[in-house]
Amino acid sequence: MSEKRAARLSPDERRAQLVAIGLDMLADRSLDELSTDEVARRAGISRGLLFHYFDSKRDFYRVVVQQECDCFVAATEPDSSLEPVPWLRSFIIGFVAYVLEHRKVYLTLVRGAAGSHPTVEDIVEGTRDTLARRVEEGQRRLGMPDSPWLSIASRAWMAFAEEAVISWPLDEPDALAELAAFLESSFISLLSTLDRPAALTH
Repeated sequence: MSEKRAARLSPDERRAQLVAIGLDMLADRSLDELSTDEVARRAGISRGLLFHYFDSKRDFYRVVVQQECDCFVAATEPDSSLEPVPWLRSFIIGFVAYVLEHRKVYLTLVRGAAGSHPTVEDIVEGTRDTLARRVEEGQRRLGMPDSPWLSIASRAWMAFAEEAVISWPLDEPDALAELAAFLESSFISLLSTLDRPAALTH
């Protein structure tokens, strides 16, 4: 069956459409399996026309991943005018909501092999850095002492939070609230102890 003729779109609209198709396809395949032929087919255009909007397959991949990472960063950015505790809760709720809503793409891009793909590794790593800095900011906003281990602890908490969100059972009515409270508690437990001496060995 032949594809429907592509609707006439402005260049910005067509570019946005192609990126959206790419993101949709990443829900069930790796970055290497993202076929620009298939993207063009779904858009109802030729593969050659796709490369009118993107310089190369690598450029297309980077634009797709950059958009998803930008959305993730924006969704987890609290209002800077909030008091420390509401600020932290806003960050955590934004993180939970985004991962749950975009679970499949998140697993592919941020957590999966695509995160270390040479084409987009710098984009994904930059996103992780941004999120880790927000964890550090939350720690400082709450008045917790600084520590030479803060950067490591921030990354460790992000990995913990990610696993909790992905694995948390969501069947109960209060599951989301309980998950957010669990992550807040873990944040306080980990990041408030960085200035304490190491445990004694026996």
